[in-house]
Order: sequence, then C-alpha cells, then structure tokens
Amino acid sequence: MSGFVSFVGSGPGDPELLTLRALKRLKQADVVLYDDLSAGSILDEANINATLVGVGKRAGRHSPKQHHVSRLLVDYAQQGGQIIRLKSGDPGIFGRLEEEIQALDKAHIPFEIVPGVTSASAAAAAASIPLTRRLSARRLQFVTGHDVTGVLPENLNMAALADPECTTAIYMPKRTFPILAQRLMDHGLAQDTPALLAESVSQSEENLTSSTIIELAVQLKKNAGSAPGLILFGPLALRNNRT
Repeated sequence: MSGFVSFVGSGPGDPELLTLRALKRLKQADVVLYDDLSAGSILDEANINATLVGVGKRAGRHSPKQHHVSRLLVDYAQQGGQIIRLKSGDPGIFGRLEEEIQALDKAHIPFEIVPGVTSASAAAAAASIPLTRRLSARRLQFVTGHDVTGVLPENLNMAALADPECTTAIYMPKRTFPILAQRLMDHGLAQDTPALLAESVSQSEENLTSSTIIELAVQLKKNAGSAPGLILFGPLALRNNRT
C-alpha cells in the first residue's frame, strides 16, 4: 500500500494564515517535504514525530533539481503514511505543482491539494489595498518574473501586462524587473504607474515599498537584495498608510 500525499499551501509564512485543513494535515504528517519559504515557524505546527525534509529552491543558492524533488516525493509515498508536500503560498501558483502531480500519477499514488493564501493576496492585505476595483481595475493577472533559466520569459504578453486598467502581480520579480519595466513602458504603460514591492510578507522582516514602475526599476537595478519579494503594479498599487 502506498501512502497518501497532501499538497499543502503554507501561505506567505505566518502560521496564523494557514487554513484549518492545512493545520490538520500538518498535525497528521509522517513526512513533510517543505519549500524554503515554508520553513521556520510553519514547521513548528507539524507532528513532532514527522520526518522533515527540505527541498526548497532559492535564486542564487544551490537547490535540488525538480526531478529529484519529485523522485523523493514518490519514494516517501511508496513507503506508506501521510506525506505532506508543503509549498509556499498556494500550491498551484508558480509552485511546479503539475510536475509533481504527474510523478505521483505515474506511480499510482493518491493525492489531494489543500489551497493556501497566495503572496499577492497577502501583499495587498499588508498594504491595506484591494486587488480589484469596479470600472478601473476589473482584471487581475499573476505572472512569473523569470523562467527556468532565471531570466525574464521572452513570450510574455506585453500588451496584457501594459494594460493600465489591470492589477498585475509579478512573482519572483526583483532581478528581472528593470528589464520588464522598460518593456512595459515601450508598450505604452506610463512610467509613473504605481508599483508596490512587498518583501518577506507576513514575516517579522516584512518590508513594503511604494513607488512607480520606473523608480522601482532603478532601485532594483542598483540592489535587488536577497529577501523574497513580489511586485504589484497598476492603479491600485499604492500602500494605504493608515494612521
């Protein structure tokens, strides 16, 4: 008998943003294969007897290859028990979920997906802003800032990204945003379009920077830093500095 795999979204990192189902699965875990951004206090919620296996990937650091992660997942599941594949944010958003599902399907291992709070929603909440607005921001799009080689994808729909009436969330964006910002402006997006850089959202090191696409591009070209981040841009990407 094989085990059962739960792909669990850990949200942006604050344990209080875990869903009740995610928390229940962690308490039942025999093995937890966790992403780098799902470590720390999230793992404190896991079964104290669970085997914890780090399989995270971070830009600029030595990381396990995806085929190795998928193989580990299958190997642990074939030994039986409750296997948790803990992914940051929501498992289905830029988490290479499909590749791991395919590996489980090939090995005939059952699984479920437990959704989590994605970074774009957490960043907007931290900045006290909505992601949509009637009439002027009726569309929301999520885009990755780099491909598997670490560079800006060449086949991005620039017309859609340069839509001034859309809220855009760029995941893993910091190293490639200067190039993207120039392409956005080349496609007609105003250089003073609001942009929000959200780093380490929901963590003690959380940092939110309100800017414009051109100012943020200049800042990141000088120093992208190492903190995990997400960029929102569009008509709503202005931090609400409530008093």
